[in-house]
Amino acid sequence: MSGDDVRAVRVGRRTVEVQRPDKVLFPGGGDAKEYTKSDLVDYYRAVAPFMLPQLRGRPLMLERHPDGLDGPQFMQKNTPDTYPDWITRVEVPKEGGTVCHTVCDNTATLVHLADQACITLHRWLSRTGRLESPDRMVFDLDPSGDSFAPVREAARLLGELLGELKLPSALMTTGSRGLHVIVPVGGHHGFDEVREFARDVADTLAAAHPDRLTTAARKKDRGDRLYLDVQRNAYAQTAVVPFTVRARPGAPVAVPVTWDQLDEPDFGPRRWTIADAADQARTDPWADMPSRGRALGPARRRLDALRG
Repeated sequence: MSGDDVRAVRVGRRTVEVQRPDKVLFPGGGDAKEYTKSDLVDYYRAVAPFMLPQLRGRPLMLERHPDGLDGPQFMQKNTPDTYPDWITRVEVPKEGGTVCHTVCDNTATLVHLADQACITLHRWLSRTGRLESPDRMVFDLDPSGDSFAPVREAARLLGELLGELKLPSALMTTGSRGLHVIVPVGGHHGFDEVREFARDVADTLAAAHPDRLTTAARKKDRGDRLYLDVQRNAYAQTAVVPFTVRARPGAPVAVPVTWDQLDEPDFGPRRWTIADAADQARTDPWADMPSRGRALGPARRRLDALRG
């Protein structure tokens, strides 16, 4: 391989070689810009200070596109033996054996994953050492169509309900069609308890707005209602990482936002791309997110009281 086919990226004490940096991962066309592997590397280096706190200590599932968006994709759980030994791994038990997940604890790992054409990172909602106890609860607002108005409305309604329960919440675009509403929890509850609580919150909201919202898992039962999805709140399930790029034309990014931005006219799930998501990151949209999550006991009592 010639020197032009390798880019040496210095990251702290390490040098990471990026193979075929000019390879196009996101073809241009229409309104979508073209982006190369080198562009992906530069983006992840730029957002690393904001992204790493959301990544450290969490097992990952990696969405790789070796030939770009026009080629095949695959989801990678097991860390290949070819990965450098300085990349953190965690052995997670599964039925009949274990899975050796990659953990991204530093910028060098992030650059290496970009070199591997890992476009999207999906994280566990728990951390190594407490894998059975999530410290994040996620509500995925999944619209039935492409209109964003139902998503905007559902986010407001959910935010108001969580406020009544005195639970802090944060908002994130997904880079796809919907939004994620994220609640930091104390890490002292098991996945089953957290998912049951999230389901009861979603059911309460859907019961109050049955013509617009649903918790029906089957698409045929939803009609044109927005789906309040809480299925990610289960052991070994994952959610897209804040600031990760999505494998879609134009390289949209899943971006943390403030609740006030929900009212901006140009706001939408694919509002930010790798061209400008780092600018949004520098505004620190989750500055008000508490560093410690809340226990669910008091919120459960308030929710039960609301449900009668």
